[in-house]
Amino acid sequence: MVTATAPQRMVISRADGTPVEVNAPSRREFLYYIWGASIVLLLGEATAGLIWFMLPRFKEGTFGGTFNYPPAEVPHAGGAPLNTPEGRFWVSNVENEGLVMLYAVCTHLGCLYKWSESNNRFECPCHGSKFQRNGRYIEGPAPRSLDRFRTMLTFEDGTTAVTNDAGDPIPLTGRAIVDIRIDTSDRIKRPGRV
Repeated sequence: MVTATAPQRMVISRADGTPVEVNAPSRREFLYYIWGASIVLLLGEATAGLIWFMLPRFKEGTFGGTFNYPPAEVPHAGGAPLNTPEGRFWVSNVENEGLVMLYAVCTHLGCLYKWSESNNRFECPCHGSKFQRNGRYIEGPAPRSLDRFRTMLTFEDGTTAVTNDAGDPIPLTGRAIVDIRIDTSDRIKRPGRV
């Protein structure tokens, strides 16, 4: 037969020598407190992790944020496009069309394509997709043309130009650029192979 025992009493003496009775917790109470503390700790960690996951962490100058691109580094019209690895984009100044910022990932399976100076086009080394200087599809297994980033240009006369919803290049027409802002969080997907 199991009998319940009363909680143990501990006697502690104060510094002046007077005894004080203290009720010590039973094993059941001790385990109750430990389990409760463990659950509170687990819920706190889960809540902190969820909040950390949901808050945006994109800063200016990092991929997913806005880039201030120096106007002096824009390639001349018809020149070789310039790669910006930290922003994952190519800057291409297309003759008779204008300036376009191309996402540096192939639309086929996500490989990083390269500029082929000898062929004057972008080529994906993984599966052979090929694209024009403005990102338009030429051939290969890619399902569509290269994706583009929304860009805002500020010209010397104070006017601004923003990439349209189709992602078409922004015409420069001989105007001097003062400021270039590339929003890498706003990727424009081109429909089909156009």
